[in-house]
Amino acid sequence: MRHPPRWSLRTRIEGGASMTSSGAGASGQARATGDSVGVGGVSSVGSFEMRGKGAEGPAAPVVPVQPRHPPGEGRQRPVPRHVACVMDGNGRWAQQRSLPRTSGHRAAETTVIEVIEAARSAGVEWLSLYAFSTENWRRPGEEIDFLMRLVRRVVRKHAALLYARGIRCRLLGAEDPRIPTPLAQDFADLTTLTENNRGMTLTVAFDHGGRQDIVSAARSLIRAGVSADAVDQASFAAHLPVPDTPDVDLVIRTSGEQRISNFMLWQVAYAEWIFPPVLWPDFRASHFLECLHDYRSRDRRFGGVTS
Repeated sequence: MRHPPRWSLRTRIEGGASMTSSGAGASGQARATGDSVGVGGVSSVGSFEMRGKGAEGPAAPVVPVQPRHPPGEGRQRPVPRHVACVMDGNGRWAQQRSLPRTSGHRAAETTVIEVIEAARSAGVEWLSLYAFSTENWRRPGEEIDFLMRLVRRVVRKHAALLYARGIRCRLLGAEDPRIPTPLAQDFADLTTLTENNRGMTLTVAFDHGGRQDIVSAARSLIRAGVSADAVDQASFAAHLPVPDTPDVDLVIRTSGEQRISNFMLWQVAYAEWIFPPVLWPDFRASHFLECLHDYRSRDRRFGGVTS
């Protein structure tokens, strides 16, 4: 199995050092620097610079999947359009190994990339990952600082891969002024870099809280002067952050915990939930596909009855 490329970042890369990725019929080159290179010519945003088409990128892990629309009537429903993951269990994974909690967060990176690849290969159109909640600011300062550094490293390391895969990246949240400015800039650069991609949409919920999203929507409606009688579910949803996000079909929460934890409260109203006991750092593509298979076997009635 080929692993995603290691994208080495420096304040400046002497002599234009770069990472080159190539796939069948297409090739690309990515370079990261500490300077803002702007947008123009080649696809070039902030500290990320993409050269060439980069349509496919490096080979991905082979993930056997069922077709999105299985043959035959009445057998299984299609693969969920929108899957959301609550990535739980990093701390317990580290504790079981007598390691610091930060080791669990670091080990989670492999799972994140593997799940992204599995979801894309399976035909999932939207994948949302709960990376950091508004409540996580209550954690020890040292752990928060580590997470901010880790997330920035992961974003910069894998930006080329996400771009090459045609994945559109979005942030849900990321508004707190405590987020380090360089990380916030990398988030903005990644969003701009991938905004024209037409593959799977990856939403990273970072500094996210479902209640805060609902409050933000209410404030937006008030500022827009919408009368109370004119507010319905559709108009309310249109004022939520990232309003074109479809309702979540399936939520996967690892580690066996069974809580919503303030995650995308509006969008998960009718989601199916699966709670695998596997801790997030041990969660693999095979587990993800098992969850998709479980979902496809369920009868979703949305409050109605099956005739």
